[in-house]
Parts: sequence; structure tokens; C-alpha cells
Amino acid sequence: MSFVHIVVLAGGVGGARFLAGLRSAVPDARLTAVVNTGDDVTLHGLRICPDLDTVMYTLGGGIDPERGWGRAGESWTVRAELAAYGAEPTWFGLGDRDLATHLVRTRMLDAGYPLSQVTAALADRWQPGVELLPMTDQRVETHVVVADPATGRQQAVHFQEWWVRHRAEPEARAFVQVGVDAAKPAPGVAEAFAAADAVLLAPSNPVVSVGTILGVPGLREALLATPGRVVGVSPIVSGAVVRGMADRCLPVLGVEVSAEGVGRHYGARSAGGLLDAWLVHTGDAADVPAVAVRAVPLLMSSPEATAALARATLDAAVGGPLCPPPLAGSRRDPEERPDD
Repeated sequence: MSFVHIVVLAGGVGGARFLAGLRSAVPDARLTAVVNTGDDVTLHGLRICPDLDTVMYTLGGGIDPERGWGRAGESWTVRAELAAYGAEPTWFGLGDRDLATHLVRTRMLDAGYPLSQVTAALADRWQPGVELLPMTDQRVETHVVVADPATGRQQAVHFQEWWVRHRAEPEARAFVQVGVDAAKPAPGVAEAFAAADAVLLAPSNPVVSVGTILGVPGLREALLATPGRVVGVSPIVSGAVVRGMADRCLPVLGVEVSAEGVGRHYGARSAGGLLDAWLVHTGDAADVPAVAVRAVPLLMSSPEATAALARATLDAAVGGPLCPPPLAGSRRDPEERPDD
């Protein structure tokens, strides 16, 4: 099968690298990335979109390859000056090059442009070769319910504070996507699902990335109605996360930290879940009812390995019959600094 239009649901680092491999594997296909914005935060008066920026920088050749986020060749003069003034928060690092992106974004948002148009304008510089769409133009921010270490009472902190400042050490009791109920799919997102030859779930965090995207009202239904097959890539390899904090998030939803656990959490599209096919790492086993499971190398250890993973995902997108769409109205409960 020759793919014309492929849609990918993506978080930060894992989603960005997967997209890079996919772009290499099918250079002539139209690629659309629907990117999580639940990690977004306003700090020092600037609107920061970590996952969108990580995807944009990675595909545009500007990412720091060692960190996996932020700009290559970064300097930290502004961060040092803010710290000298005692300007909080000091735990979130804004590099000088990265700062320019946030300045432009904030200025455009303040002028009334929606996030989708701002993202397109920023991507015009980077030419990522992929259509980048935020999941929504409305503000959605993930908060984490944790216990106050002093009082034991529950409190909510922004996801970035939990992940970056506290390194996910406080045990999460719940994840709350503030604003998601009033959000709408960004322009082009539902239309991309409707026209897709395949929809791929990148190996991003199932809870705070993929789950947050599908928490936007209407997006889960749009995904379930897509004419193409839906193929997911496990973010869990040999019972552990490759990077990020999915192992700190999945148990909050009662999901086992394993390829099988995540596959069952997503579920079969024929039964109101998401998947037609599920890729797990070579040597891992996963029994996911009514889902075609394939074991292939999942580690994106080089550009060649990542492109091979993308090709294997597309192979799964053509194998076997399509699952029929679920009955109308059926749905399941929706579900770093950007290391997912």
C-alpha cells in the first residue's frame, strides 16, 4: 500500500524521534502530527509549549541531541540573570535561543492569534516536513494531585513542577487536565483523522501525552471513525520505560507497566478502544484481545533503527482486515520537561 496521508499522535522526545524516522521512511507521504499541549505552561510571562517545540526543533534540525529537548548550542545567560534577581521559578531552565521562540509565541498569542496559527508561523522557519497541529487552540494544562509532604493533605501542582522540579518523586494520586472539558479540536485535526490512511500512536506517555490529546472532546470519536488502521507503538520495553516517567503515571490509572498493560489500556478499536495493531519490543509478549500484536525492535538507537521502526509500524497498518468502527456513543475514560 502506498500511504498518502499519515497522522501521528505525539508527545515530546519519543514522538519527535518517531516522526523523524517516519519522515525518512516515507518521504513522499503527507505527515500530520497532532501534538500534546497539556504540558504547556506560562513562566516569566512567556507561554511555553514543550512538546510542540521538541517536535519542531527535532524535525527542523535545531534540537540538542544529548538532552533530547531544547536548542543545540544553547547558552544560559538570561537564566543566570533571572536567578541573580531571585526571580522564581529558578527550577525551570529557559535557554537564550529557546527564549526567542517563547517570545515570538507569546507576542502572537497576545495579539489574538490562535495557537495553531502561531505554531504554523514558528514552523515556517524550521521547515519540519511535517504538518504540526496542536491538539487544541484552547489552554489545557495538566496538573498532578500529590500529598503535601508537610501536612499530608492533597494538593495539585502543575505537571512541569512535578516533573522538572520534583523529578516525579511525590507519588501522583491523580492527573487532572484543567480546561480540557471546554476545549475543541484545533482546526485541521478532526479533518486529518477523517482523511488518514493510517493513524499511529507514537511511543509517547499513554497518560499525559496520548491520553491528554484524546481527552479533548471529539478527538477520540474522530480517531475511532478514521478509515485507516490505528497502530500503536509501546513506550514500555522489557517492563521499563526507555525515558520519561510513564512508569510513574500508569499505576495511577491502575495500568500495569508493561507492553501488555498499555496495550490493554488502549484496547481494541472493535471493542470501543483505540487499536487495530500493537507493536511491542522483540522478546516482549503481549496478549491484547482483538488486536494484532507484532514484536519488532523498538529502540530508536540510531536514525536507521528509527526508520526501520517506522516501516514496521506502516507494515502493521496494512496487515489484516480493518476493525469495524464501534457503536455510536461508545467510549472509554480518557486518560516532561518533555521526556516521554
